[in-house]
Amino acid sequence: MKFCLRLTFVFFFSVVANAGSPVTIVTNATVYTVDERRPVVSSFAYQDDKIIAVGNEQALLATYQDAQQLDLDGATVVPGFIDAHGHLLGLGQSLSNADLMGTESKQEIIEVLKASAKALPEGAWLLGRGWDQNDWPEKTLPTAADLNAAFPDRPVWLERVDGHANWANDKAMQFATRDLNGDWQPEGGEIIRDKQGKATGVFIDNAAQLIQAHVPVADKATLSAQLKLAMDKTAQVGLTAMHDAGTSLQVWQLLESLQQDKKLKVRVYAMADGANAMLDYLCDKGIIIDPSAMLSARAIKLYSDGALGSRGAALLADYSDAPGNRGLLIESEESLTKHATRAAKCGLQVNIHAIGDRGNQVTLNVLEAASNLDNPGRHRIEHSQIVAQGDFERFKQLGLIASVQPTHATSDMYWAEDRVGSERIKGAYAWQRFLELGIPLALGSDFPVERPEPLEGFYAAVARQDAKGWPDNGWYAEQSLTRQEALYGFTLGAAYAAFQETQLGSISVGKQADFVVLSQDIMQVPTDKLLETEVKATYINGQVIYQQ
Repeated sequence: MKFCLRLTFVFFFSVVANAGSPVTIVTNATVYTVDERRPVVSSFAYQDDKIIAVGNEQALLATYQDAQQLDLDGATVVPGFIDAHGHLLGLGQSLSNADLMGTESKQEIIEVLKASAKALPEGAWLLGRGWDQNDWPEKTLPTAADLNAAFPDRPVWLERVDGHANWANDKAMQFATRDLNGDWQPEGGEIIRDKQGKATGVFIDNAAQLIQAHVPVADKATLSAQLKLAMDKTAQVGLTAMHDAGTSLQVWQLLESLQQDKKLKVRVYAMADGANAMLDYLCDKGIIIDPSAMLSARAIKLYSDGALGSRGAALLADYSDAPGNRGLLIESEESLTKHATRAAKCGLQVNIHAIGDRGNQVTLNVLEAASNLDNPGRHRIEHSQIVAQGDFERFKQLGLIASVQPTHATSDMYWAEDRVGSERIKGAYAWQRFLELGIPLALGSDFPVERPEPLEGFYAAVARQDAKGWPDNGWYAEQSLTRQEALYGFTLGAAYAAFQETQLGSISVGKQADFVVLSQDIMQVPTDKLLETEVKATYINGQVIYQQ
């Protein structure tokens, strides 16, 4: 999709204003609408919660002479950013617990944990998230022994940055009700053990449940506070909507309560958390489509495999840096098909996590079965990260959406090719390959796996470089997105992936008045200046929910 970059509009598109309700006209701005009929305009007007006119500032001011003006002092405006794959409660929890994101050694992690532990009662679990052994000098998985000396009497349970591995100390492992040693493995998971068969303290994917089941469950008040904390963050970074990739029935009910109390600060498109209570609820009640698009539930999130960083992604051949290891499927293809087809029969969109080429291939097989049912479709593969060359075309044939996260590429690029080798990497993070085949892209971050800032995702999509500009010309730069494609993916592309393209995703007449005010023009500034952009204000339904 191409956008004209010239402000040449001498006309505008509008609907008749409602008598009595105030009209607001956005003035003194450069507005990127993500509407191909009028890609760049100087102004738009909204009334109540809807956009009523888009076009030339002078024409709008002449038409709505009694309107109030929102003078933006030359700022840039884009539609409200939509994150197509995030975890709202997970973000709130990560902001509440020890934040290990960006730590570069085990010793640094110990220091962060010690500071966090000071606020906890004696013996309480010490929880954290964000460690990544790929960022440490030794680049090897940690062990319980690394934590035991500092925390001999307190259980410590730390989630890896990708959410697909956990690290425990001895105190935490004592809660397991089954001997963790030996040669047995849980289905869909792996207990990392030493040569003597002793559990070392790292648990991959489903194996984490052996400890997780014993972590004290937060009460409703705590969960609600964490959701509010997350929404404060999403507003701050310019997100007006997000797709919650795995919503439990309990969290859904808390979100409903927040919405009833007018305290929901981000639009939520909920995906049921697998074959659990939320799926039963939706199959019994029917899909929930909110006319205001604030809170909807019409999808399910399933998992095929794990993550590349912890070598849990399922590959068709061995890991290039770990001969004999091909990762793992979290569920068998048969089980996954059973859950997917049930959800599809209930009218739900089926969204499946797939990282490795085998994980994606199995997911394609499963979605082929689901696509043969009477269902609205738009099924999605979440991450679509490493795809075998012969499988790209199947995305198109099945009418699938590739839901991808640009910052995954720039976080993984330092070691991803070591994992899969020089040939398989050609089918990894291959965004342009999808677009060339006409496969829709929806962009997100997978927060709190990555930071929730959509501007960081925009930069990663366009530059395929880290914040320091490495590598010089971008990592496999031929797969980078244009600025127009990146903006579309974080707005209208994401809206389409939630069946909300007629309500959200562009600054167009009749749509909700969601928009973000930026400190500089992200469509024009040099690439190396993009990360200097700040969110000045975030609006939902024409109401400011964040102001710098």
